[in-house]
Amino acid sequence: MPYRIAAIDIHKKVLMVVIATVADQVNDPAGEAIEFECRRFGTGASERKHLASWLLEHGVMEVVMESTAQYWKPVWMDLEPHIAKLHLAQAHSNRAPKGRKNDFKDAKRLARRLLADELILSFVPDPEQRIWRTMTRGKHQLVRERVRLQSQMEALLEEMRIKLSSVISDLLGVSGRRILTALSKGETDPVKLAALGDERLKCSKQALADALTGSPEPTHLELLKLYLERLALLDQQISRLDQMIATALKPHEDAVIRVAQIPGFGADSSAQIIAEMGADAAVFDSAGEFSSWAGTCPGSEESAEQNHSSRSPKGNRFVRRILTQAAQAAVKKKGCHFQNVFHRLIPRLGYNGAVWAVAHRLGRVVWIILHEGVSYIEQGAESNPKAKKRRAQKLARALRNLGYQVTLTPINPEPAVEAGR
Repeated sequence: MPYRIAAIDIHKKVLMVVIATVADQVNDPAGEAIEFECRRFGTGASERKHLASWLLEHGVMEVVMESTAQYWKPVWMDLEPHIAKLHLAQAHSNRAPKGRKNDFKDAKRLARRLLADELILSFVPDPEQRIWRTMTRGKHQLVRERVRLQSQMEALLEEMRIKLSSVISDLLGVSGRRILTALSKGETDPVKLAALGDERLKCSKQALADALTGSPEPTHLELLKLYLERLALLDQQISRLDQMIATALKPHEDAVIRVAQIPGFGADSSAQIIAEMGADAAVFDSAGEFSSWAGTCPGSEESAEQNHSSRSPKGNRFVRRILTQAAQAAVKKKGCHFQNVFHRLIPRLGYNGAVWAVAHRLGRVVWIILHEGVSYIEQGAESNPKAKKRRAQKLARALRNLGYQVTLTPINPEPAVEAGR
């Protein structure tokens, strides 16, 4: 029975589509396409609608397309309700020999390599999870913009010969914001500016006044005011995205809480990694498969029976970032199992290698917790029960601020002590 697949070479303004007919998909699943039919479409809404109708008329059962920038997304979403098997191929796995590139030839090669199982296919989540990703990745971009803006503000203060960041740890903390706001409004007296600092600052008022002694120009103050206005807007947008993410993940509140209990994770990083891999990680059959997709597992470059490099493969850069940041935090937690692993590996692998190994282990733990619906139990020596209680309360407070309902219940409650003993 003939089997028809379609291959789409996607560009910004044009779609080059090829329908390949395979002689016998059942007896020869990787058989050569015996017939090609080519057609060109535009990328507008009406043209995409015509594409979907044309594919259905020809009885196409499977479609593969290249992941060209972001241009594949409208085509994917239009075909998703109609085609059961959709594949997104990474463009580098369909490269043509140099000097032999042609749009329709690219599409034909895409179809042949799909039949021969030679393409590297990307994981495309369902529509709900794609919305989660859009929100969490958008928030990450805003946070990066905020960090960049803080660096610009610090550079502007240095140009004014004001060394505020040298005497306070957080330039954009409560004291820093008060001082910067007053400075942007024209107050340049260092003594009056120093009086706005909080009493809990480690530096003295005299040291703070000395750091605030500079020579700002009117243009500097206007630029500082613009930076502060942009900072307020970024904070407002980040807060709004936090609320949107919490609302979207409300049905999976239990999964968010269970991941947040892992050392190194919190409410924010928990929501981010669930947005990337799903609330139950059902698409990954094993922890090893997830590690391979994320790019945290050791690589292999073997030749003549010798492995010349164990460098990790490329994977999902968002998941790699989350796991790396979580590992950096986990290895600093006293009494944590991952800190023990870190100290055991650091003599052999060095600091970066040991952190990366902890990130790999954290990824496998996240998969187990989501896939099997279990909770994290610390196996390391918890040296300070008060510190454990403070962390639990801090985590619960962070989750409540995001709109989740949290109740602290010990897994193994301590036995009650009898009165008088």
